Amino acid sequence: MRRVGEAVSGLRVVRGWSRLRGGSRISDTAPRPYRGARPDRSFKDPSFRRSLALFRAFRHEQDDPETCYELLACDAADQVEAYDGPVDGRTVVDVGGGGGYFTAEFRRRGAQAYLFEPDVQELGEKPPDGAVIADGYLLPLSDGVADVTFSSNVLEHVADPQTFLSELARVTRPGGLIYVSFTNWLSPWGGHEWAPWHYFGAERARARYRRRTGKPAKHTLGENLFAVHIGATLRQVRARDDVTVVSARSRYWPFLAETVVKAPGIREVATWNLLLILRRCPP
Repeated sequence: MRRVGEAVSGLRVVRGWSRLRGGSRISDTAPRPYRGARPDRSFKDPSFRRSLALFRAFRHEQDDPETCYELLACDAADQVEAYDGPVDGRTVVDVGGGGGYFTAEFRRRGAQAYLFEPDVQELGEKPPDGAVIADGYLLPLSDGVADVTFSSNVLEHVADPQTFLSELARVTRPGGLIYVSFTNWLSPWGGHEWAPWHYFGAERARARYRRRTGKPAKHTLGENLFAVHIGATLRQVRARDDVTVVSARSRYWPFLAETVVKAPGIREVATWNLLLILRRCPP
């Protein structure tokens, strides 16, 4: 793992690691309508138009990842700003952001955004400036350095979600926002590239994927993909004393986004992707 001071510009070294420089204001926690930062990508949440646009983009994730993830990044940044105000001038820590699309979008909006990614292959050929190879269980950052800590679709890829969440909370300042989304196992997309055949068993689904594509699946259950469930996750998060839950909702659902998450059983399938908006509690 590289030290942050060696990899990220705009950081001040503290005890051998680093401290980010950012704002410290606390915005309202109530969601507001999405701003629609780009005229051609203006969404009102929730809306069928937004959900349909995202669904169409997901269908082309493999053949046109840039368009897909730029759209998703714009939408996610809108969600952050809906709950926490503009990110301009604030410090955003993107944990597990892969190719850096989310980091780039936050920077485009004026944030001091930094990417921490554990897998160098996920960074792609042109990672954003200052990207750091770092484990989400042990981020090379001081306590409370981030105004916003952001993690999109990472939780289902870690073996110990609660330790991962503890680390996100640690690096977030008191009153800061924590954005966490994940694809739950019983979602129609829970098996990722071999979904929805995961409903018939992970090994069978992986074998089918290999027969159909002629190549091994990227994900293996129990190694880099884990069966995370909404009910259990909500109980664990609500029992924590370092964060409060501002919202638990379906990330992409076009209506009743919070209501569907309140329905036990149904939510495990219908939610598709759970979005948790958390607020860091004072120590």
